[in-house]
Amino acid sequence: MKKQFIKPTLAVVAVALASVAFTGCTTTGSTDQATATQQRSTINESADTTLSRLYKSAPDSRAMVERAKGVLIFPSVLRAGFILGAEHGNGVLRVGGRNDGYYSTTAGSIGWQIGAQSRAIVILFMTQDALDKFRASNGWTVGADATVALAEVGANGAIDTNTAKQDVVGFVLTNAGLMAGVSLEGTKIHKKDL
Repeated sequence: MKKQFIKPTLAVVAVALASVAFTGCTTTGSTDQATATQQRSTINESADTTLSRLYKSAPDSRAMVERAKGVLIFPSVLRAGFILGAEHGNGVLRVGGRNDGYYSTTAGSIGWQIGAQSRAIVILFMTQDALDKFRASNGWTVGADATVALAEVGANGAIDTNTAKQDVVGFVLTNAGLMAGVSLEGTKIHKKDL
């Protein structure tokens, strides 16, 4: 009887701690209280900074971004967890160099994890068809609606040519630079009213 009580209790405690960690680890204050104009401005400035960091980490990415039909930039996706994890962030879709809409991303995970970290995600829609399917979706999930090929970058900053040929290409950055060996599988993206 005690074992049956312990498992649900641990799950509740893990979710509560993940929520506290997720809420308490933000460094920018609540954007819910900011006006829509302020939120858009913050996202746009952070997106510019994220692209600059990407170009510095992988110089070949600049040409890919210029060729892309659409570029979805999430400058700060906060990931936190204690056994159960969650992540959330806001971003902007740019088409032809112009802001085309604002989006939020969420994902969850189960497994051994503790703490919090922030990362940036950049998704390139390399074909018009891939961009059109994304824009027409009412919620888009990596792996279910499209496969996102995470860019493989060599020591010299060159991007693997096989990756560059994919319809949708993703980059994940931390403060230390590009992340390797990560997955965006299951990440959900929804349009925001901003």
